[in-house]
Amino acid sequence: MQAVTLGPAGTYSHRAASAVADDVTFRESVASIVDAVADGEFRRGVVPIENSIEGSVTESLDALADREVSVVGELITPIRHALVAQGESFDVVASHSQALAQCRGYLDENYPDVSLEAVASTARGVERAREDPHVAGIAHPDTAGADLRVLAEDIQDRSSNATRFLVVAPADERSEAGGKTSLVVYPNANYPGLLLELLEAFAERDINLSRIESRPSGNRLGDYLFHIDFEAGLYEARAKEAVADVEEIAKKGWVRRLGSYDTRHVLY
Repeated sequence: MQAVTLGPAGTYSHRAASAVADDVTFRESVASIVDAVADGEFRRGVVPIENSIEGSVTESLDALADREVSVVGELITPIRHALVAQGESFDVVASHSQALAQCRGYLDENYPDVSLEAVASTARGVERAREDPHVAGIAHPDTAGADLRVLAEDIQDRSSNATRFLVVAPADERSEAGGKTSLVVYPNANYPGLLLELLEAFAERDINLSRIESRPSGNRLGDYLFHIDFEAGLYEARAKEAVADVEEIAKKGWVRRLGSYDTRHVLY
């Protein structure tokens, strides 16, 4: 099976996608990955959704709300950042914005005067380092190859750094089987107690919410939709009842069932 993920080769997304497909193709943005799956160009896409240090990847949340796709798996991978460059002297550190943020403490302490450059991916930062001796990259140490030096390893601010990826599939592959479920809820309403009603639908049935996050709907200022992950499969009666309650609460808007899935831990 072929999968599409953030490129170029060597990104953390590439490493995660290799766990679900032998043939991995690349795009430059999460939105283009989700679009490619929704349009039937690929059967699988792998997108980062959450990091243990920097939190949710908002581009992924918005893409999942904009297109009709399903989520068929979750991959959790440890993140090991290294500083790579042609030599010890450089003026710029280039990497994905999340990687730069995850290494903020190290960079402030050791390289307070360098400029930070956000690029499309960690692998793209490594490419910049290969092209320009004045640029260093932050990426997995294996991406250095033979032409770059690994100046420091494990430079992330917390040793527990990990990223959660979602495996995205066409909407017709949505499943009710799995230990976890994701929803996108747009109530198209705003009144006192709205969020409490949504939470009670799960609390009353002893269903744990592992994440709930609001994002602007884009329709008007102050109007939001909610991304909800809960620890139960849609095959369970209690989950069906909870989602039915949520759909009633959001009857002026909509509820997108992304599907139920299981979690895999991918080590490399």
